[in-house]
Formats: sequence, structure tokens, C-alpha cells
Amino acid sequence: MKVLNYFDCIDREYWLEEIGKSDWGAGKYLYTLLKENRLREIAGEARVLMLTEGTELISFCTLSERDEIQPTELKPWIGFVYTFPARRGQRCVGRLLDRIAEISEEENFTRAYISTDHVGLYEKYGCEFLCEMKTVGGEMSRVYIKTFK
Repeated sequence: MKVLNYFDCIDREYWLEEIGKSDWGAGKYLYTLLKENRLREIAGEARVLMLTEGTELISFCTLSERDEIQPTELKPWIGFVYTFPARRGQRCVGRLLDRIAEISEEENFTRAYISTDHVGLYEKYGCEFLCEMKTVGGEMSRVYIKTFK
């Protein structure tokens, strides 16, 4: 398995279609943002990290300046975290977070934030609940912090 950055891939169209196969509303939204070349407009500087095995897309997430919590000075944000059903329970998100930890060393940031309504998922990967914050849609969201060494 390896982690690819969507924006560095030569075969982006292929990976875009694979992201579009997500059965999750936010995954479909990410697909639309990428297809319309609007992700950076919404999220600022962003990467789409994809855990792959050969031509299989296993899991993906974004690492970006902004997420659904606005306005805020907190950054960067881990978002659009998704694992395809056949691969759930195999700690795929952990591999993506490992890559984000490597990026954090390269780019000198020590923490990242996650906005979610999940309880019990991100704690498995060393994330800590920070607080609840309001999303751009006006709903409350749980915000977690992932600290890197």
C-alpha cells in the first residue's frame, strides 16, 4: 500500500472517478469540488491523500488550510476522511495519518484539526477532543486535535 497525493498524479482522471465511487455524501462533494477545480477555492491550500494498492483506492482524506469550521485561526485541517466499506476495520486511516505526520515534519507544523460528528473513531489514532465549534452551515461539530512529535 502507498499514499499518493491526488494533485501529483499523472492519472488524476482515474483517481477522480475512484473518489466519485464513494457512497458518502461528503465524498461525493469532494468529487464535485475536484471535478470543478474548486477545492482550493473552498479549502485553501490543499492536498488529497489517497491510500492505494495498485489501482484500488482504499481510503482518502484532505489536508488543507480550511475546513467547515469558519472563521477560525486553527489550521491545518484533516477532512473528507473516508475508507471504502470492504477495507474498514483495517486501520487505513492510520496510514493516512502517518503520512500527515511525515508532512508535518517536512512543513514544521505540530498539530492538525478534525471536524466530525464521530465519537470513538479518531481517538483510536491518538486524536483528542478539543471542543465543539460551529460549522459554516450553523451546526455544531466536534473538533479534535492530532498532535505530531
